Amino acid sequence: MFEVATRMREVEYEERPWGNYTVLDEGEGFKVKRIEVLPGKRMSYQKHSHRDEHWIVVGGTAQVTLDGSVKTLQLGEAIDILAGTAHRIENPGHELLVIIEVQRGDYLGEDDITRLQDDFGRIPS
Repeated sequence: MFEVATRMREVEYEERPWGNYTVLDEGEGFKVKRIEVLPGKRMSYQKHSHRDEHWIVVGGTAQVTLDGSVKTLQLGEAIDILAGTAHRIENPGHELLVIIEVQRGDYLGEDDITRLQDDFGRIPS
């Protein structure tokens, strides 16, 4: 018989100017988030030094920019973002965009973000 390991943790939920995210699970070398992007909003154009990300669209339509190239993702489609790649996700639609993000890497802190462009004034002077 297999033993099921149960771990309880406080849910991490963050509001952002573009929507919100909830950390669903995390462990050694990975983190899983549910990200909601409001209609007409987009995240900053950014890079990460220590992590790769995998995004799958579970609601709405996503417009993804990777190193200047734009691609539209529909429900069920996914994309990989390697560390060091400039990227952005945007909601061009009229309904909520929901993606599941799986981060993999040796450091997964929110401070591993280099913002290149931002609609909300979050680039340091």
